[in-house]
Amino acid sequence: QVQLVESGGGSVQAGGSLRLSCAASTYTYNHYYMAWFRQAPGKEREGLASICSDGRTTYADSVKGRFTISQDRVKKTLYLQMDNLKPEDTAIYYCAARYAATYAAVRQWRSPLARTLYNNWGQGTQVTVSS
Repeated sequence: QVQLVESGGGSVQAGGSLRLSCAASTYTYNHYYMAWFRQAPGKEREGLASICSDGRTTYADSVKGRFTISQDRVKKTLYLQMDNLKPEDTAIYYCAARYAATYAAVRQWRSPLARTLYNNWGQGTQVTVSS
């Protein structure tokens, strides 16, 4: 089982920036999707951004142009750069991962922002944006 540990959350004023990090204990395989989700009180967990092992990225409309997902494969770390933050971005942010033995298997996966794709989750980090 892969351990994912998020960090970098905190409190910021509207218009500010934060960078979240997610350290993976290992990459089970070289082929994967990794993603960032968030969950606000009383709401469903929402997929924000994903990155494939081949570098392809996907963003939700709600964060496109403001958030950027990236990775450092040497450090086994996933990042989420969040700019122009808004009060509605307040939530617990989670990273998630799904690994595959082959690239062919990864290519078959659909909906990289769907919660059901992922079977490895971090514990979450709180982000609070004040107006």
